Amino acid sequence: MRIVCPFCGERELGEFTYLGDAKPLRPAAGASEDEVFDYLYLRDNIAGEASEHWYHGGGCRAWLKITRNTLTHEISSVEPAAGGGAAKVGA
Repeated sequence: MRIVCPFCGERELGEFTYLGDAKPLRPAAGASEDEVFDYLYLRDNIAGEASEHWYHGGGCRAWLKITRNTLTHEISSVEPAAGGGAAKVGA
């Protein structure tokens, strides 16, 4: 699998580290214990298109949000993650 970094161009998978699902939002400061547990431990195992966070540690060190089909590994979009490293360049 190859990933096209918006800052470095097409690179091999070994330059990237997978973080996980990009959809969960951190609970508010006053959240219940159950809400925090759900955020930390419960994830959907998506079969199909998923939004994921990846870190380009072997290149520009930017956090990326990648939309990928988990069945075929086809990548449909790559964009800088909100507030993630090199994503701030030129902002």
